[in-house]
Amino acid sequence: MKISVIGTGYVGLVSGVCFAEKGYQVICVDIDQDKINKINQGIPPIYEQRLEELLKKNIHKNLLATTDLNKAIKDTDISLIAVGTPFDGKEIDLRYIKKVSHQIGSVLRDKRTYHVVVVKSTVVPGTTEEVVLPILEKSSEKKAGIDFGLGMTPEFLKEGEAVQDFMYPDRIVIGGINAKTLDLLSELYSVFPEVDILKTNCKTAEMIKYAANSLLATMISFANEMANLCAVSGNVDIVEVMKGVYLDKRLTPINNDSSRIVPSFTTYLEAGCGFGGSCFPKDIQAISAYGAKLGNSMHLLQAVLDVNKQQPYQMLNLFKKNFHPPQGVKVAVLGLAFKPGTDDIRESPSIPIIQSLLEMKCIVQAYDPVANSKAEIIFLTNQITFCETLKEALTNVQAIFIMTKWQEFRKIPELLVEMNSSPLVIDGRRIIDKNSVASYEGIGLSK
Repeated sequence: MKISVIGTGYVGLVSGVCFAEKGYQVICVDIDQDKINKINQGIPPIYEQRLEELLKKNIHKNLLATTDLNKAIKDTDISLIAVGTPFDGKEIDLRYIKKVSHQIGSVLRDKRTYHVVVVKSTVVPGTTEEVVLPILEKSSEKKAGIDFGLGMTPEFLKEGEAVQDFMYPDRIVIGGINAKTLDLLSELYSVFPEVDILKTNCKTAEMIKYAANSLLATMISFANEMANLCAVSGNVDIVEVMKGVYLDKRLTPINNDSSRIVPSFTTYLEAGCGFGGSCFPKDIQAISAYGAKLGNSMHLLQAVLDVNKQQPYQMLNLFKKNFHPPQGVKVAVLGLAFKPGTDDIRESPSIPIIQSLLEMKCIVQAYDPVANSKAEIIFLTNQITFCETLKEALTNVQAIFIMTKWQEFRKIPELLVEMNSSPLVIDGRRIIDKNSVASYEGIGLSK
């Protein structure tokens, strides 16, 4: 079985590289020639742990990248659509989905063998059958379910851990318009023999993706709302509060030896400065808009978004409490990516923080282990100083904003001791001990 993957963003490239690693012949397709050239040279255009290693291992063996969509479709059995679906403020923008569907359909018109088209992009329920299907049928002049298959398989890849999540999935959801499509997709995913596979229709598969992301985002905003309450209560720390919550054995079951099982979902119940990235903000907005369009207002999810939008500014409040007036204060912003393990700065809480600091006439220097170059696109180097090392970023500053949970930032206390420096540390991820530095403020901590 040969696979073509249209779109080489986080989902498309990771999927293509990992399917190649699983032994499939894969062709990745993109309209960006520079991106294609990099991929064929073994250079991933995005940062993901282990991605470069697997790309170099498989490129020109099981994997090829091209701008030639026609040939890619003709030479493969299954095509995965993994193009972007941005939210335009009212609904998700399907222009790329529609364009690719038309192009695939045009190729299928002259293809004699049965071909399966699979939507892997995150799309609101109904998109695969109500948008993609008619475009494919019109462009191909063929009948879906008879002349070609159509399915939807949502991705559950965490940026920063996407390769690990793909290679060792906890579940696989397959949606299809008929039994033949479901059978072929089951064969595609048979390389994951120990994994639970849920077979369903396309619309349900689409909804599962949104429900999963909505739950996780809700957990984050719940933890943050409780943290904000703790902050104004006096002598309460959200870290200790959530430890008490986790001791509920329904959340952390107790083994026979009395040890605790700590599920990974508890990380979504850790207070912080808000979620970002290409998925949660966009997806929660999109499913809320979808619900409103159907006359079903999503009150809870709207509250999730409202809490998240305001969360970075909790850190600014802590800053202004200690520095008044704030102008001229030299500040280090640590972490530009929205989470560790990736260089993705989309919807990163660091962006509004830096913008606000600049508006207050602060002197800003920033550091991220992998995302500096992405941030330089947004902030000019004459606005802020981008540092090459953590130690450089800490030099001669009066305040430190910890924005991303990079493991490296846990070394801040020892570095400050070494540098004989005692700036205010504003911990937006609660990753260092509140007693480990001379001056500390943290999300969800009242004094």
